[in-house]
Amino acid sequence: MPGETPFSFQTRAAALDAMAAEPVDVLIIGGGITGAGVARDAALRGLRVALVDKSDVAGGTSSRSSRLIHGGIRYLEHGDLRLVFEASRERRTLLRIAPHLVRPLPFLFPAYRGARVPPWKLRAGLWLYDLLAAFRNVHTHRWLGAKQVRAAEPGLRDKDLTGAGLYYDAQTDDARLALATLRSAATGGALVASYAEVVSLARPDGRIAGASVRDGLTGRRLEVRAGVVVNATGPWVDAVRRLDDPAAGPLLRLSKGAHVAVPRTRIGNTYAVTLTSPIDGRVMFVLPWGDLSYIGTTETEDSVAPERVRATGDDVVYLLRSANAFFPRARLAPHDVVSTWAGLRPLLAPDTSRSAGAVSREHRVVESASGLITIAGGKLTTYRVMGRDVADRVAARLRQLDGRRPAGAPATDRLPLPGGETADLDVLISSALARGVGEPTAKHLVASYGTESAAVLNLVDKQRALGKPILEGRPEIRAEVVHAVQREMALRLADVLIRRTHLFYQARGQAVTATAVVADLMGPLLGWDEARRAEEIELYLKEVEASRRFLKEVGRQSLPA
Repeated sequence: MPGETPFSFQTRAAALDAMAAEPVDVLIIGGGITGAGVARDAALRGLRVALVDKSDVAGGTSSRSSRLIHGGIRYLEHGDLRLVFEASRERRTLLRIAPHLVRPLPFLFPAYRGARVPPWKLRAGLWLYDLLAAFRNVHTHRWLGAKQVRAAEPGLRDKDLTGAGLYYDAQTDDARLALATLRSAATGGALVASYAEVVSLARPDGRIAGASVRDGLTGRRLEVRAGVVVNATGPWVDAVRRLDDPAAGPLLRLSKGAHVAVPRTRIGNTYAVTLTSPIDGRVMFVLPWGDLSYIGTTETEDSVAPERVRATGDDVVYLLRSANAFFPRARLAPHDVVSTWAGLRPLLAPDTSRSAGAVSREHRVVESASGLITIAGGKLTTYRVMGRDVADRVAARLRQLDGRRPAGAPATDRLPLPGGETADLDVLISSALARGVGEPTAKHLVASYGTESAAVLNLVDKQRALGKPILEGRPEIRAEVVHAVQREMALRLADVLIRRTHLFYQARGQAVTATAVVADLMGPLLGWDEARRAEEIELYLKEVEASRRFLKEVGRQSLPA
């Protein structure tokens, strides 16, 4: 986009220098979707904002979600009507400001005789779902008879099928949504640095007034002075709170959500399908994603460190058995799995008698005695509201500190995210086709970059070799690697393959055969020598190996439903 502030390894270094040189109004710890939402809102109010994360943008839970922007139909069972209302409103907003990254998705919720959710209850729930969306969803729901369901999804289990609800939610590219939000914050003046870890909090007079930050790439230590410090670290929230107060009790109850992706031809689903697992009765989904279908999610408590959470053999077996029960012809087995991912949801700690699935997805803003502001809980769909609530608290705190008049809340619900300046994606696809790319690549580029797909193709105009695919037979092109470094602050091989292009999840073998090509494109831009190039590839291969450990646990066994 002409005139847009770049977001690169160069701006990262400049941001670290700038935040060390002069005090900022607010230092945000955490570059996931929540921290990005806070940074965007605060920067657009005119505050001097700095944000750091010890990993990549969206390196934690924000790139390991179910990729849904939804009202949360399953929350109706727990009576979270206010949350469903709020999430439904936010779904409309995100469809409007990021139409390339947040797309309408039709869901079928089949009803079976004797199921935990009987047809009458499902029908009532769908009417309530539309009501809480003020009947302003993409479409209102419809009820399909059993014959219509069989025609729509012939692979679904036929026995005891009575019908299905057809309703709408939305699907997103979670990592790229967080990235776009943070880039919008940077365009508004926020100083952003990934791979920069807060190692201690500064309290010169008993009140938190900054932090000591270690540059993860160079080892350099710098001191950042800040009027307010915000803890937006998701599942790491309690660990950061203990930097402030080692005796701080937990705010969170972490819940692991695991997913598996399989070739879509194995299941054959046309729609997203909402199911209740026959194993434990919890609501789960089978969702389309290009030529894959992914199945999720689990909901289990896990004490593993967030950076080490992975889908286990038990997770994979649970998900595949649940899918097989409703798509009996699929006969999925562990060797069918193309990829897995898992993240820890930072849910608010509730009454311990409640199951993980019943824990509220609402959020809470808390402030410690020394002034650390923490945002805990919440969900991907409502991240913009969470950002606004934290920015309101920051503005109020700054007024107490220096008497400044707080700026009004910005129109984050109307300002498009980068790439989302038009909702007419067909025009963008036609424009890409006119520049000589194939249809699969044109659609892929527009879905990933929106109006910025032109910037990716401009790189091809300058260097024709960048128009080649990263992997033969796939739509991703080499120009995307250069774009990721120059405009999306990709610094590691995994940043590109996992979170910018998602080849880690979508390509058989996790795109291991593309590592040399991608490293050769990144290396000259980032100044890698041969040793650094080899290290990046080795680290990526270890990530691939860790994601495939479940196969050693379950082997190639078949899984009867």
